[in-house]
Amino acid sequence: MSEFSHYPAIPHPLVADLPLLAEEACPYLKDRQSRYRAFRSERMPGRLYHQLMDAGFRRSGDVFYQPVCKGCRECVPLRIAVKGFAPTKSQRRVWRMNQDLAVTMGAPTATDEKFALYRRYVEQWHEREVESRAEFERFLAVSPVNTVEFCYRNGDGRLLAAGICDVCELSLSSVYFYFDPEERRRSVGTFGAMAEIAFAVSRGIPYYYLGYWVEGCEAMCYKSRFRPHEVLQNDGTWA
Repeated sequence: MSEFSHYPAIPHPLVADLPLLAEEACPYLKDRQSRYRAFRSERMPGRLYHQLMDAGFRRSGDVFYQPVCKGCRECVPLRIAVKGFAPTKSQRRVWRMNQDLAVTMGAPTATDEKFALYRRYVEQWHEREVESRAEFERFLAVSPVNTVEFCYRNGDGRLLAAGICDVCELSLSSVYFYFDPEERRRSVGTFGAMAEIAFAVSRGIPYYYLGYWVEGCEAMCYKSRFRPHEVLQNDGTWA
């Protein structure tokens, strides 16, 4: 029996055992504790990164982590086969509503403008204190894999949202998306996901990974609205 959980995690594709992090309050489900096993990497080949995601890993800066919480496997990776994506009527309306936005792509950069937007998003949308500028840069600007940053601006050139995605031959993975809470009526998060799916289609990338989905977590409900989607099963298969 594993020392960290009686619900075994999906085996990872690495040879070495991975260190366990300390337990902390679960960010998704109240009254639960979360725990991860993780490692750092200065550079990660795309194929290996894709294999790690297919074992339930995600990335934050140069840290790759997998949930190994006691008695809980509610963090379920969710992905979309992009060629089969069929937007709902509501999603099509969001797409039309945001056609005035200019979408640019490039390497991730940490600027004062982005940090100010990130602070507003975290403090107003998630109602928690923001990290330091240095933590923001480590989180979103440092990447050991091939990463692209999407920026969304209105007609006046004001930055309304930004999204970070990791790119490899087999997948486009959404790392983080943040936006101006004052623009919530635009549903720019939904628009951003569709823009990222369109990017994957244009590059011939078959899958778009939206990260973890937790049933019953209101902040993650939007992910399951992208259909058809697949979720990672406990045996490591997608269905």
